Amino acid sequence: MRQLKSYLGGQWVSGEAPMSTITSAVTGEAIAETSTRGLDLGAALAHARDVGGPTLRAMSFVERGELLKRLGKIIHANRDELIALSAENSGNTRGDAKFDVDGASGTLAYYGSLGKRLGEGTFLLDGPSEPIGRAPRFVGQHVFVPRRGVAVHINAFNFPAWGMGEKMAVSLLAGVPVLEKPATATAVVTARVVELWDEAGIPAGVISLLAGSAGDLLDHLGAQDVVAFTGSGDTGRIIKSHPRVLALNIPVNIEADSLNAAVLGPDVEVGSDTFQMFLNDVIRDMTQKAGQKCTAIRRVLVPESSVDAVWEEMVERLQTHAMGDISERSTTVSPLSTASQQRDILGGIAELEAAADASWTHPQPCPEPGFWVAPRLFRTDKGIDAPFVHEHEVFGPVSTVVTYSGSADDAVAIVAKGGGGLVSSIYSDDRTWGAEVLLGLAPWHGRLQWGSKKVYDQGVGPGTVLPGFVHGGPGKAGGGEELGGVRGLRFYWQRTAIQGDRALLEKILGKVEA
Repeated sequence: MRQLKSYLGGQWVSGEAPMSTITSAVTGEAIAETSTRGLDLGAALAHARDVGGPTLRAMSFVERGELLKRLGKIIHANRDELIALSAENSGNTRGDAKFDVDGASGTLAYYGSLGKRLGEGTFLLDGPSEPIGRAPRFVGQHVFVPRRGVAVHINAFNFPAWGMGEKMAVSLLAGVPVLEKPATATAVVTARVVELWDEAGIPAGVISLLAGSAGDLLDHLGAQDVVAFTGSGDTGRIIKSHPRVLALNIPVNIEADSLNAAVLGPDVEVGSDTFQMFLNDVIRDMTQKAGQKCTAIRRVLVPESSVDAVWEEMVERLQTHAMGDISERSTTVSPLSTASQQRDILGGIAELEAAADASWTHPQPCPEPGFWVAPRLFRTDKGIDAPFVHEHEVFGPVSTVVTYSGSADDAVAIVAKGGGGLVSSIYSDDRTWGAEVLLGLAPWHGRLQWGSKKVYDQGVGPGTVLPGFVHGGPGKAGGGEELGGVRGLRFYWQRTAIQGDRALLEKILGKVEA
């Protein structure tokens, strides 16, 4: 059985016994063990600040971008090995594993190219200078500079490669070293990626890995550090209320629960191109990664006039998705990542069963052993008055069809009942209706997709996180924001207003604007 080590202070180190066991999602058998007990996490953070920070800040955006491109190429060069590890640990089908691994390398490549576009500087200006008083010489200039700390990244279990890649790409390009803390249950892939990077040679102190429990990590945070977290809302609140975080006002970015929705417009005819786009997106999000995506569609709003036809179409599509041997192309639904996830999802399914007006279960028996849950579809005709549906995310291959009147106001009110989301989508060729729903939903979401007949065959689906667009959302979704091109870098920077002689400031700062 392999032992996962942590990469701290430029060395691979093991924690003390007892060890935490990591199991296979397919067999339930132990495949690895790890521990962080006894590790000096304060020293690890200090090493990243004192060694990695100065190294990154001395590099231009171009040089940081070249580093990111190299990291992405290493992942791509070892793609097959990482896909096999993903299957062993998380039980992912090849398609689901590729989604994770390629997402990591693609995001690193995107931010590598962004570094080239930002140029030879090491920081960015925020807008033009502004005069102070009547004299044109005395001005003020806003500037973004890298923080002098460490970015602590605490990632979720469902994307051990991509989750690390998307946070790391932004932080390193901003000039801030990282300490990655993956979810222990699926850390095998994350640890191997960092091993590959270390074998290829990476600048000292720029990347650290904590493979196992966070222990007293947050107790050692400094005033210039930041924390970015992906996971449950409950854990996010614990991090934000940590005494060290509160005492030093440490910035915390949270991406949490999200009851994402897909809204079918009343103008869309069954069988039309727009309808097919809607159906493809919903079914993909229910089955890809066994529905264990923070962007997966949990609520499917359908007008009363077409709900029966939609239900039949969805059931027919879902029946073609099979569980089974994850090495077979015919298997399109993976097991869940952990036994605890299986227990939680089965509990949520029981709650939905009690609240629903109708339900459907995939007729194929769940394979044994492993952490399997069959795809489940529910329906409620209570609209906005279906509390559990609009308040609790069941993080698996599960969605609920919610009937609504077809009016824009009704659609907006029902979706907003979810309390804030990462992404929702609408499907309509009615410009007036679509605009009303889109703008009504915008305050409740970090991202929205409008599907229509002109783009029915061009979209990548709302469930795909794209590095050029923000990822995050208000309210229940955590109130955070990641990625978004240059926008994502600002979390890792301090914006400072500098006042002085125009000529002197321009000589030092230049005229590059963010």
